[in-house]
Amino acid sequence: MFKKALVVASTAAVTAFSGAASADGTLDQVKQRGQLSCGVSTGLAGFSQRDENGVWSGLDVDVCRAVAAAVLGDSEAVQYKPLTAKERFTALASGEIDILSRNTTWTHTRDTSLGINFAGTNFYDGASFMVMKDLGVTSATELDGANACIQAGTSTELAIADYFREMNMSYSPVTFDTSDQTRAGFESGRCDFLTSDGSQLAALRIGLADPSNAVILPEVISKEPLGPVVRQGDDQWFNIVKWSLNAMIEAEEQGVTSKNAKNRTVTGNPANKRLLGAEGELGSNLGLSSDWALQIVTQVGNYGESYERNVGKGSPLQLDRGLNQLWSKGGILYAPAMR
Repeated sequence: MFKKALVVASTAAVTAFSGAASADGTLDQVKQRGQLSCGVSTGLAGFSQRDENGVWSGLDVDVCRAVAAAVLGDSEAVQYKPLTAKERFTALASGEIDILSRNTTWTHTRDTSLGINFAGTNFYDGASFMVMKDLGVTSATELDGANACIQAGTSTELAIADYFREMNMSYSPVTFDTSDQTRAGFESGRCDFLTSDGSQLAALRIGLADPSNAVILPEVISKEPLGPVVRQGDDQWFNIVKWSLNAMIEAEEQGVTSKNAKNRTVTGNPANKRLLGAEGELGSNLGLSSDWALQIVTQVGNYGESYERNVGKGSPLQLDRGLNQLWSKGGILYAPAMR
């Protein structure tokens, strides 16, 4: 049923890490530099993408902007480093970047063997499959013997291997280094299906010449919690990145937005005032100014605002919140207590 496809050679495997790179003093380094160095994707709609004017935007980009707002008081003080999946951990370990915010799945092996720390989850996802409609396939169970377009160096490689083995099916991988190359291979017919996280498939589909020709199959075959990553060895920086993301989530839960945040420092309830720095010691505990979270919310927005403009109904992707809805509204998203 399925035609053969040549396997595209990928670049060398990610360098093995013999130990965690030291990141002591990252906060001071960023302040002295006056700019945050943030690793992002080479271009993925809704998550990290550069427009024709060189301006980066996306859900992952907003994490970078939030950290810059908290640390430097300026969400635009970010230098973005486009990285492939295979380059990302090497760039972080070497100190080339201060934070990796690039649709990266939190896994046991990565968390325990690469000298890195995941600072939270900013998007809950799962691996799935996309096919062209004329293939006549409606379920992943019909893909036995198919050729698969896969981006090298991703957790999807293991997820699909596990799935096909469990289903007693076979497939032939066709690997590429970037998501754009993967999409081009799929569109040109190099493979029968494209597999990646569901959100990435939605982003890649809108980049096709005719998005209506492609369909994402219903099966979701893995857990893919995506989030920002830092080097091990600098607990203060780890806390700053972790709580910058949490501040965006907590702000949405409290109803604090980019438009009302300043007023809430005066008129808000105790939780609002504590979050925004009008009361308490949340800022000083991180080594930051008292208004660190206020800067995040006013300059970047809360999590819901970021989601809506980047991947939600106000964006080309038009993704439902699903698991990424607040816990109080049927999802699994929440921040630890900010008190």
